[in-house]
Amino acid sequence: MQMAVVNLQPGQTVYCEAGKFLFKTTNVTMETRLSGPSGNGGQQGQGGGGGMGGLLRQAMGTAMQVGQRMLAGESLAFQYFTSQGGEGTVGFAGVLPGEMRALELDGTRAWFAEKDAFVAAESTVDFGIAFAGGRTGMSGGEGFILEKFTGYGTVIIAGAGNFIDLNPADFGGRIEVDTGCVVAFEEGIQYGVQRVGGLNRQGIMNAVFGGEGLSLATLEGNGRVILQSLTIESLANALKKAQGGDKQGPTGGLFSTHSG
Repeated sequence: MQMAVVNLQPGQTVYCEAGKFLFKTTNVTMETRLSGPSGNGGQQGQGGGGGMGGLLRQAMGTAMQVGQRMLAGESLAFQYFTSQGGEGTVGFAGVLPGEMRALELDGTRAWFAEKDAFVAAESTVDFGIAFAGGRTGMSGGEGFILEKFTGYGTVIIAGAGNFIDLNPADFGGRIEVDTGCVVAFEEGIQYGVQRVGGLNRQGIMNAVFGGEGLSLATLEGNGRVILQSLTIESLANALKKAQGGDKQGPTGGLFSTHSG
């Protein structure tokens, strides 16, 4: 399992999702807020104007972002880390064994990440929620809700297993992947969800015996795509099997776990 050790210059700030923080030096302050940096006033000191109007706009922006994260099933809070009086150090990690990647934003292209991939980012990077796959409804599973990062600076993401870097343009302009394998992709890539086979014999065979479900994520265009080699579902199934979960039967192991 990898981790990211970030060196902060005096006054520099990074933020992370709750649960991704590991350690820090004593000169780094930690503050918990309900919103990430955004054009809606997620950062202190931002916003179009002062007074009551500015406070109201900031409160509305915070409420909107919190509401979006509730819909996404994410933590409502972000943790901010700022170095004071010298260089500081902060450590972050993902929640599953796998790789990490630092994405550099230069203001020209946004990045979209699967909702569990985000680890940390500089305060100059804006955070938002993007509801992808609207044309096909909510059948996209893991890939329906994406997090969007814009602005300037570094974003750190994490995934399970190994990362696979692809460009759909190298494969005829379109690739189809398991929805749980999508980690992140650049702006300009078109994301969607399509049904596999439908409710016919082959579609049911794929879902019941193939374990692939009835949907695949489709990625089209010219840009970077990052996939992960291990999905959360496959990891959970492997752990369940190792613990004897596939032998429990309809009683859930109530009788098999106790011997006379």
